Amino acid sequence: MQTAKQLSVMLTNKPGRLADMLGALNKEKVNFLALTVMDRGDRGTVRFVPDDFAAAVKILEKINVRFEPSDVLLVDVPNQSGVLRKIFERLAAEHLNIDYAYCSINSGGNGRGAKGGGVAVIKVNDLAKAQRVLAESGMTPARTAKRKPTVRLPVFAR
Repeated sequence: MQTAKQLSVMLTNKPGRLADMLGALNKEKVNFLALTVMDRGDRGTVRFVPDDFAAAVKILEKINVRFEPSDVLLVDVPNQSGVLRKIFERLAAEHLNIDYAYCSINSGGNGRGAKGGGVAVIKVNDLAKAQRVLAESGMTPARTAKRKPTVRLPVFAR
């Protein structure tokens, strides 16, 4: 099973706060493997798995956004009925508690997630045991591509 670093941030639930944070990450070319936003009244919780954890942390610190890192599982989820249920049943059978889960949908073959499926992000109480249980069950670890360096090509005038 693939593990990843996730960042959780709490933002004031006001227009523009989420867009500002995402804009700062985008400006530095940080992409997301998965992202979820949940409302909690006057605050919102944003959880995301960045493609470049160190860069994301640096940016959040620069814009003064507090965050909490955590380790999560990334599991490929093919576009088939019942796949998530099977994953969750297998974890439950081994007395593993799922703190939360969310998915990233993949509509094409970009190398992340099952083709036409997605990647499930799962936070469990025992990461090592969950990895072992799912690997023994034949569950597919998510394939995450390393961030490619940005190449700037010269612009030639005509």
